[in-house]
Amino acid sequence: MTDQELARDLGFLEAYTIGLGTMIGAGIFVLPSIAAEAAGPASMISFAVGGLVSLLAALSLSELATGMPKAGGSYYYVNRSLGSFFGSIVGWGMWGGLMFASAFYMLGFGQYLTYFVPMGSTGVAIAALVMAAILTGVNYRGVKETGALQNVIVLALVGLIIVFIAFGVLNVDMETLDPFNPNGWPAVAATAGTVYVTFIGFEVIATSAEEIKNPSRNLPLSMIAAVVTPTLMYVLVMFVSTGTLSIDALATSNIPVARVAEQFLGEIGAIAMVVGAVLATVSSANASILSAARVNFAMGRDKILTNWLNQVHERFRTPYRAIVATGAVILALIASGVPIGTLAEVASFSYLVTYALVHVAVVVMRRADPDDYDPAFQIPSVLYPVVPILGFVACIAILFQMSWVVQAIGVAIVFVGVVWYFAYARDRAITEGLVGEAIAPEPTTAADGKGNYRVVVPVANPDTERDLLWLAAANAHAHEDEHAEIIAVNVIEVPQQTSLSQDLEFENERVERQQELLDAARNIAEDLDIGLRTRAIVGRDVGDVVLDVVEEERADHVLMGWKGSRSAREHILGSNIDQVVQHAPCEVTLAKLATTERQDVVRDVVALAGEGPHAPVAARRGAELVDTIPGEGSLTLLNAQRPDDEEDPRERGEAVIADLAERAGIEYVDYESEVVVGDDIEQTLLDAVAAYDTVCVGATRSGSVSQALFGSIPETIGERVDATVAMVRGPKQTARSVREGVIDRLNS
Repeated sequence: MTDQELARDLGFLEAYTIGLGTMIGAGIFVLPSIAAEAAGPASMISFAVGGLVSLLAALSLSELATGMPKAGGSYYYVNRSLGSFFGSIVGWGMWGGLMFASAFYMLGFGQYLTYFVPMGSTGVAIAALVMAAILTGVNYRGVKETGALQNVIVLALVGLIIVFIAFGVLNVDMETLDPFNPNGWPAVAATAGTVYVTFIGFEVIATSAEEIKNPSRNLPLSMIAAVVTPTLMYVLVMFVSTGTLSIDALATSNIPVARVAEQFLGEIGAIAMVVGAVLATVSSANASILSAARVNFAMGRDKILTNWLNQVHERFRTPYRAIVATGAVILALIASGVPIGTLAEVASFSYLVTYALVHVAVVVMRRADPDDYDPAFQIPSVLYPVVPILGFVACIAILFQMSWVVQAIGVAIVFVGVVWYFAYARDRAITEGLVGEAIAPEPTTAADGKGNYRVVVPVANPDTERDLLWLAAANAHAHEDEHAEIIAVNVIEVPQQTSLSQDLEFENERVERQQELLDAARNIAEDLDIGLRTRAIVGRDVGDVVLDVVEEERADHVLMGWKGSRSAREHILGSNIDQVVQHAPCEVTLAKLATTERQDVVRDVVALAGEGPHAPVAARRGAELVDTIPGEGSLTLLNAQRPDDEEDPRERGEAVIADLAERAGIEYVDYESEVVVGDDIEQTLLDAVAAYDTVCVGATRSGSVSQALFGSIPETIGERVDATVAMVRGPKQTARSVREGVIDRLNS
């Protein structure tokens, strides 16, 4: 049986954006009014304190996440190190914190709509309820494009805030900042608790630890960057806000940042900030709902919650029950009339409790030093144990400065966790403490190095996998002196709303089908006498996963099944095949398989002979197929020419074929030449190749847009010819752009 792998498809930029997307949210747009009223201009210090506390938590979380890369984040680390009692407290606290935060974001969304549509608190609440319901529905359905949209929103918000700060700093009136700290330092500390909700985003990165490439580097860097960036922005936004408007003006505004921008950027600046606030609050709430579902899954996996809540929808492949439950509580919180500031503070309380226990967990894991805990990143020795001790003390200190109402609600959430543990979880929970069963991280399977020439074959259809493997075997046979091997890959695609390991937990049917497919591949490999390894991967996007496998295996060739045509949607949006054809650095073969005969009875192979860069590779592929069935197969190199009164088109075609054979290195192979002449090259080729059972053709345009506009002879042949068609693209040798180089460097 092949062990499932979770695709590590998040680089530094992706992980950083995930965290930043939650943190650049309602906090920076709504909290300036609440913070300024509580602590005056000194509220910028409150944001700095919140950032420092988060930075300490990020360091501890990074060590735990690289030592225990499992879905669930802080809940998982506390549960494994301190046991299920504290796991229940943290799990319920994180879930509650995310729901209170989402309600806060949604009310912020409603408040900023008042710029366009004047409405009272009831109208704000209705707008918040409608958008919360929409986001719940989006996550329920598992809309794939939300991840890409989130990245665009984050980049737009960062740009808006930078413009706000750049112009705002030039217009600050230092006299407006006096008095700087009108309510004293206790108020500053209490305000740090109020604004801490804006810093919980980096936790989302930890919950995705299983999916991050090179986690020893990218996980701590992305978490630290996701804390430092918004901290600097928050401090500067508060500096500009309190230096532009009076404290009274800020405190009474539902849309403070827009009112500040209006002072030095006019109405256009105000509208831009309103739009930014709307996007930010929606983005933050969406990310929080997604994270809440993942916390539910982790608790269900450890039997602290019932797995009924984590069932995956048959059609949408999302944890729909957890999403609906989360959405229902968010709607109830919005409708309850709880003040927006209290919602923010309760969310902060829950996460401060969580991070206090995370710091304890780091110390416990260090001192216990279990055999299977080997974090790729560790807090530097000069900062240990200062970081966890200082972080724990700071979290507790802020908790004690918060209002009694917030403390009461926060303690009630903790009490729910305690009662739930004794009433439900104690007898069911998997208490994998340091003295219990070993923790089982799931590292990505690496190539075993058995072969020097590697062919990657994604398999998904049992009806075609034998033929695909036979084609791969023909290619591998031509490189047998290089100890060639084939890597058969099957990918289970999971939507963004579902954690990868959650899909493994509940998609038994798909997992079993995956195993059956790969077992069949091994049996076929034995029949064909070829070396084969199998990889079973769960990932977000099939194309991205295949490209990652190609990179990890250092593959020389990737061979994929092909329908021979594409749907209208694929013409516009592209397909998994487009991703591989455009970005794989190695040779690529797309095989449209004949429906009448098996590939291992191939007899007549034709390769289209042209002057394109990929024609030699197609000719070599044809020679490989014929060589696999010596004495039985024949190879023909076919060239098409238009009639020409001045030059014999057949002589010209023969010259092209001879040149191609030399470029392909098959000039000494026994092949036949055929030149066909006609005014319509495409139709002439279609008529000629109809006599063969296998057609090899070099790729032309690889982009889906150019194919949609101009057409493609290989695709036309694939669509209209009944024979097997192999469209071949040679190794990609284009130089990387500056942008690609920077991204590759950051993601390495």
